[in-house]
Amino acid sequence: MAFQSKKAKKLAAAIDSEKLYGVSEAIALVKEHATAKFDETIEVALNLGVDPRHADQMVRGVVSLPKGTGKTVRVAVFAKDAKAEEARAAGADVVGAEDLIDAITNGNIDFDRCIATPDMMGMVGRVAKILGPKGMMPNPKLGTVTPNVGQAVKDAKGGQVEYRVEKAGIIHSGIGKASFSAEDLRANFDALVDAVVKAKPSGAKGKYLRKAAISSSMGPGIKLDIAEIGAA
Repeated sequence: MAFQSKKAKKLAAAIDSEKLYGVSEAIALVKEHATAKFDETIEVALNLGVDPRHADQMVRGVVSLPKGTGKTVRVAVFAKDAKAEEARAAGADVVGAEDLIDAITNGNIDFDRCIATPDMMGMVGRVAKILGPKGMMPNPKLGTVTPNVGQAVKDAKGGQVEYRVEKAGIIHSGIGKASFSAEDLRANFDALVDAVVKAKPSGAKGKYLRKAAISSSMGPGIKLDIAEIGAA
C-alpha cells in the first residue's frame, strides 16, 4: 500500500473524491486546505462539450474578474509616439517598437501580456512564432489590438484574464488567491463561468458545460455540481 502523508490522509478524510460539491462549499474547503507556505492560486477547470480542432468549436476570450487576480501582471505594449506615452501613463511595464521586437527575438520576454496598436501589427507579425505559442500574440478579438492602449493596459493590470479551451476541451483559469475572501472568490468564479457560457460556439452540440472542478495550487481537485452552477 502506498505511503500517505498526514496531510494526504487529512485531505482524504475531508474531501470526498466522488461527491459533487456546491460552489460555496467547495470554495470553503479549498481555502481551508490551502496550507502551503505561499499564497496559493485558486484554479478552476471547466470541461466543455466542444472539439477545439474545429474552428467553429473554439472557445476563447477575456473576462474581467471583479475582485482581481491577486497577481502582478507585467504588460508590454507595441506603440509609438503619443500612443506610447499613453501606454506608459497607464502603467505599462514595457513600451517599444523595433527595440521591443529585437528584445523578443533575443529571448528577452519580461512580461505576461502583450498589447499593440493596429498600425504596429505588421511589425509584431515578425515575432508571431515566438509570441503565439506562449499565448501572448496581440489579437483584436481579445482586445489586445486596439488604439485605446491606455484602457487596455488598465484592464490587463486590473483583473482581466484570458481563457482558451485546450485540445481536450478543458479550460483552466485562476480566479484569485487563497487569501481572498470566499465571497470574492465566488464573485470571480461566477464571472468566469458566465463569460465561458456566453462564449458557447455555434458548432457546439449537446451538453456544453459537462464537468467543473476547483482546486488550489497544491491541493486536490474538488468536483462541482454542474446543476448547482445553473449553466449546464
